[in-house]
Amino acid sequence: MKIAAAALFAALAANQSTAFAPTRSSNVISTKLSSTMQPPERTAPDAGYVPDWEDRTGLAPEEFIASDMAKPDLSGMWECPLTRWDSENIDIAEAQKICSEQPHCPLEMTASAEDNAKGAAFFSENKEQIRADLLKYGAIWFRGFDLMKSVAGNREMHEALGLDPCLDPLHSSGLRKFASERDALYEEVNKPSLRQHYIGLHNESTAKRTAAYAAFVCFQRATEGGGRFLVADGAAILAELKPETLEKLYNRKIRISVSNLDIPPALPGVVKEGIKGLVDVAVAPKFDMDLEMIYESDGKPGRLQAVETAESPINRHPVTGLPVWFSNTHNHARKLRDRRPCGVPEVGMTEVFYADTMVPLDLEDCEEIKRASEKHITALSMEPGDVLLVDNYRALHGRDVFQGDRFHAVTWFTWDQNEAWRGDERRIVEKNAFNQAINQMMDWLPKDFESNQS
Repeated sequence: MKIAAAALFAALAANQSTAFAPTRSSNVISTKLSSTMQPPERTAPDAGYVPDWEDRTGLAPEEFIASDMAKPDLSGMWECPLTRWDSENIDIAEAQKICSEQPHCPLEMTASAEDNAKGAAFFSENKEQIRADLLKYGAIWFRGFDLMKSVAGNREMHEALGLDPCLDPLHSSGLRKFASERDALYEEVNKPSLRQHYIGLHNESTAKRTAAYAAFVCFQRATEGGGRFLVADGAAILAELKPETLEKLYNRKIRISVSNLDIPPALPGVVKEGIKGLVDVAVAPKFDMDLEMIYESDGKPGRLQAVETAESPINRHPVTGLPVWFSNTHNHARKLRDRRPCGVPEVGMTEVFYADTMVPLDLEDCEEIKRASEKHITALSMEPGDVLLVDNYRALHGRDVFQGDRFHAVTWFTWDQNEAWRGDERRIVEKNAFNQAINQMMDWLPKDFESNQS
């Protein structure tokens, strides 16, 4: 999600003449991931496994986007459920041992001719096994299924599995618009302005809300290359990290800043506090997050940042109890974003802090998170009809850069087998106007916008 609450201050930043203005690229000096006064070279991260493409064809846009109008409208879907935290008293050594014994994620399931002939019946007949495998492996890559080449067929698939759609945790952030609102289907981050932005690994979560499951579907692969969908097992990452790094982060916890608003540093304190109060009262409540407005936490004079509450980077899975790496640090750490392709305006740049000192994570810890995470990335070659079904508490996801046009979409799901965890909130319709406004603002960005604000 999370080019995160990238548009948190967009309502105010829209009045700043430079808030969304692209800057010219400048020459950079190649450097290792180490401290430097020069802007580092931007390099696309690696992946542990890169499957081959199969060059399967899809449907024309007017065909794949068509909804089955005989089906009920799902636009009044459930609110995204509250995050299930269970992170106290975790024995790091024992957790790493258990996680090292888990099977590879994702499980790959390729359709046979017989499977395709069954259509949605394949999923209803195998529902229990598929749901059990999702818990076991963390994600399932359904490959070569004709049913999911269309919006209507994709909905048939998740309904056959008994999954119950919900809103994105940051529905009003403007990062995604609906591909088909009546089918509870969001468009993925396909915006032309963000196609050269590498989306790092993250769970679809905030400290407050987390979707239980997700189904990512490909209707059209990138027409000119790239655009692999990334997935990695939170258990494998936890097992891979150096114990001393894991202990340090677990004991100190982290906080994530999700957006920036740069105020002239010379403004009188009373004016700056007034701006802070305005943002706190008028803008922040539009986002269903627990945020604290803090000045200059990253050291830049005059910068007002919206910072999430402290959270553990390790969490026990709500159903299985398995301790996993449950952290969006790979996506949000500024030291990693500044060293890979990035198309996010400065207003949406994020940072990760040690919660006990509010000092940004050091390069060594960022480097170790990068190493352990990217070793376990599978860079999926998703083609039309492919779906990645994800257990959002177990597996992290992301997206590589791409060229041309690409159409992937996603549906989020709540807890369909536990009403207490699901809650009784339905969609808060008032959020939608803000969502649409920010989507329009993001669409104003030029194609292949490049951040150059290191």
